[in-house]
Amino acid sequence: MTIQWFPGHMAKAKREVEEKLKLVDFVIELVDARVPLSSQNPMLQGVLGEKEKLVLLMKKDLADPEITKEWQSYLDRKGIPNLTVNVQEQKDIQELIKKAKGLGEKKLERLMQKGVKPRPIRAMIVGIPNVGKSTLINRLVNKKIAQTGDRPGVTKAQSWIKVKKDFELLDTPGILWPKFEDEAVGYKLAAIGTIKDQLLHLDDIAVFVLTFLKQHYPNKLRDRYGIDLEEEDIITWFDEIGKKRGCLASGGMIDYEKTADVIIRDLRIGKLGLISFDRPD
Repeated sequence: MTIQWFPGHMAKAKREVEEKLKLVDFVIELVDARVPLSSQNPMLQGVLGEKEKLVLLMKKDLADPEITKEWQSYLDRKGIPNLTVNVQEQKDIQELIKKAKGLGEKKLERLMQKGVKPRPIRAMIVGIPNVGKSTLINRLVNKKIAQTGDRPGVTKAQSWIKVKKDFELLDTPGILWPKFEDEAVGYKLAAIGTIKDQLLHLDDIAVFVLTFLKQHYPNKLRDRYGIDLEEEDIITWFDEIGKKRGCLASGGMIDYEKTADVIIRDLRIGKLGLISFDRPD
């Protein structure tokens, strides 16, 4: 399966990131803790270049905590500042503000030594669609100023947002890249909801999820659906899951589209447990 999704507003956003990068002190890059590598836009890395950045591993409450620790250790070894974030935990929000201010103050000190007048710290916040940017911003300012939604492509334009008196954020739309060279990356991003479901064959995504879980998290798969993992025919798995979850069409036949939707929804809301698709090794 080849997934390509690069709507016009994303191309525009990429150009605007390039233009506005010189206005900020550092970049806050959001990745999904379940797929830290797959959710890092390679096209954006080329745009950011050597700009200092803080990487946020978002949705940590849905990711395998042991693998998330491995990712943090990996980023630490690379010398990349990072934090894990659950936007519902206030302590995570406070830790982010503290860490961001620390990075910004170092930059401002260097600028003031060169004669630049004091000004608020400025950061650009970037990431792929549906990684949690808008929700995070609303938590940072403690009110709803960014539109949110559990679907990709909600933010369409850049905007400056004040966080406290001495910290400013430049919000940007979620940006994907034109083509996924690695097919597995496309499947992973589709599974977690980065790409609009209307553009996908959900049964293909569900098969990918079941196959991955059988290999890496068999107990979670067995606990949720009670299926026989010794059975090699995935259609049989669909039949069992469909019957147990009431995904039936007229005549009592299994509705495979509804069954695929159940599997994907269970994954996205954490009903299948804490799962990570990317590993540092």
